Amino acid sequence: MTASSKFFGAASALAMSVALVTSGTVAVSLATVNAASAAVVSRIEIRGNARVDAQTIRDNLDIRPGKPFTNADIDAAVKRLYAMGLFSDVRIHQSGGTLIVNVDERSVVNNVLFQGNKKIKDPDLERTVQLKPRSAFDTATLESDKEAIKAAYARIGRSDATVNARTVDLGQGRVNVVFEINEGSRTKIEDIIFVGNQAFSGRRLRDVISTKRSNPLSWLTRNDVYDEARLQADEEALRRFYYNRGYADFRVLSSDAVLDPATNKYTITITVDEGQRYTFGDISVESTVDGVDTDRLAALVKTRTGHAYSAKEIEDSVLAITENVAGNGYAFARVEPRGNRDFENHTISVVYSVDQGPRAYIQRIEIRGNDKTRDYVIRREFDVNEGDAFNQTLVQRAKRRLEALNFFQSVNISTAPGAEPDQVILIVDVVEKSTGEFSIGAGYATGGESPGAQIEASITERNFLGRGQYLRISAGGGQDHARNYSLSFTEPYFLGYRVSAGFDVYRRTYRVNSDYDVEQTGGTIRFGLPITDNFSLGLAYNLVQEKYDLFESKDPDYYAPALLEAAENSPWLRSSVSYSLTYNSIDDMNNPHDGIYAKFLQEFAGLGGDAKYIKTTFKGTYYQTLMQEADIVGMLGIGGGYIHEFGDDGARIFDLFKNNSDIIRGFRFNGIGPYQDSASGKRYWLGGTTYFNATAEVQFPMPLLPESLGVRGALFADAATLYGNRSELGGQPVEGDDAKLRASVGVSLMWASPFGPLRFDYAIPVAKADSDRVQNFNFGVSTKF
Repeated sequence: MTASSKFFGAASALAMSVALVTSGTVAVSLATVNAASAAVVSRIEIRGNARVDAQTIRDNLDIRPGKPFTNADIDAAVKRLYAMGLFSDVRIHQSGGTLIVNVDERSVVNNVLFQGNKKIKDPDLERTVQLKPRSAFDTATLESDKEAIKAAYARIGRSDATVNARTVDLGQGRVNVVFEINEGSRTKIEDIIFVGNQAFSGRRLRDVISTKRSNPLSWLTRNDVYDEARLQADEEALRRFYYNRGYADFRVLSSDAVLDPATNKYTITITVDEGQRYTFGDISVESTVDGVDTDRLAALVKTRTGHAYSAKEIEDSVLAITENVAGNGYAFARVEPRGNRDFENHTISVVYSVDQGPRAYIQRIEIRGNDKTRDYVIRREFDVNEGDAFNQTLVQRAKRRLEALNFFQSVNISTAPGAEPDQVILIVDVVEKSTGEFSIGAGYATGGESPGAQIEASITERNFLGRGQYLRISAGGGQDHARNYSLSFTEPYFLGYRVSAGFDVYRRTYRVNSDYDVEQTGGTIRFGLPITDNFSLGLAYNLVQEKYDLFESKDPDYYAPALLEAAENSPWLRSSVSYSLTYNSIDDMNNPHDGIYAKFLQEFAGLGGDAKYIKTTFKGTYYQTLMQEADIVGMLGIGGGYIHEFGDDGARIFDLFKNNSDIIRGFRFNGIGPYQDSASGKRYWLGGTTYFNATAEVQFPMPLLPESLGVRGALFADAATLYGNRSELGGQPVEGDDAKLRASVGVSLMWASPFGPLRFDYAIPVAKADSDRVQNFNFGVSTKF
């Protein structure tokens, strides 16, 4: 063996020895680390807890005596204890065979107090904050509540409100939380400016949005408050407005609000891009699902070739097709509208495509934010339930229904993954708003059975006890001993079905022309059934007792024989059933511009009681925007009625039709048609069995007045006839019983006031009978429908 070989052999032996020693050292070190990171204790000791039971803390540790645990287990235990929300600090360490858990308990909120608040009452602020009595106090939550209170004041136009919070230590781990509020001054809206609009005037667009410019009555309506969420909702309202009138490319480019600190007023600027106006081109339905009859589905489509493009008509078409396909067993079929723009001809062709969608089921519907409204009130607006096939179209319809309830400031529906890949969770987030009100109103009416000054107080709750029920109690009075009391209640989902049921109970007393007193006591039980979105059926049972008292101080010759005969049979009991068919496609019931409202009503009296007749009435109103830019609206209306009595005393003069301002303006209430003179020469108009009427009206915004006041003007022409009466009543002939046409023309001032819709009419008769009573001026509550 050479020297070099001996050297390499020795080196190899040395390297092997080092490697063995090193590997052994590493193994020993790893064993030591593992032994250090895994530990076992014989007992767990809880320190610092005064109110929380020690066993409750041990249960949340997930560490047990006699079982090994690691540092990761300790970290997880600390997180679980913090998640209980009961501790401000948690520390865990090991001492020998004992695991020591030190906790610092949070203080418990004894009470939450508000100071300095006048514009927002304590109950409303209590719903705003998260800290509640008997809850654990947390500084982060306190800061969050301060911001929530400031946001609540911003929503009523007090953006500069300030909130300070402090705690009062009561001892024994209890504190009172006090929010000191400086409400600040109210901001207003100086102007709302639209930029880029050509098809519609700024005045018309300001009428579309809910945010209004400040006016002398804004303190009542509170619609001149700048709120970012409301402005976003206004942007969406503008989109719907344009999309439904042919402007499929409409965009809101920006919306800015600038506050002038000197005046504390906002100027809002909304910049829009209207785009081109489109009409519908070719409309068709296609399907990739076997068994779907596209010809039958085409009949359900609401869109029509040549009509102005309307997103609402497309949505209605998708919904109608979806319901039909799902009802025929294709639960997962999906309807998608595909539009094809023709930029040269400005048309949009639409293909409704029915395809097989992904199989997804609703695992559950989770509702959040409804502190008052019961869960089932929200759930019943959905046409889908847990376990049903997920259908986005039906979910969107439920969202619109919830918004229409007017119970919530906002409604948002989102989805989350379910427990399985083919399941989804529907999450419904709502923000509730006040649904009750107490009001006192006064007014003056020139027409009707009891004209003159009137006053009424009422309590109304649209969401009674959170059950979605409507309740109203009112009491009022007026001149000449007029008194009114009423109670109304409506359950919108009777026995769990989408059928409304309710009742009305009332008592009315009033004096007619200082001639006699009338007392009516009655009630109605009613049901309402929606047949389609625009068509509904109503059923009712009515029971009324009427008393008519003539003044004994007056000579009998003072009264007409017909009136004497009718009063002799007092009290008069009327028991009847009625049904009504109503079609309503009006775009906005408060400010109609387009659509049709039609109602057919029949009443059958004779189910007991004294009255025996069939009364039939019809009323139809058609609105059409004549000039978009100038916001000029045309209205045509027709109406009629006929009463057919059974027997000689099936109806009295009090049951007959009498003219009013809804039939024709320019004449006094019950001032046209058949009449009878008393022996003393006093004339009494008795009413008729038949009437027909028609009206034409052009409505326009009032110049020089801000649209936020809600004042509009109108020019109108009315025509009507009222006739039909027995030739003799009480032995005295009835005159004026011919079907003579009356007509009038005039001007109106309509005001959507904070107290309700009011109307002032001045009419001049241009065709009348010599016996008619003229009344040029009429003022009262507007009843368009």
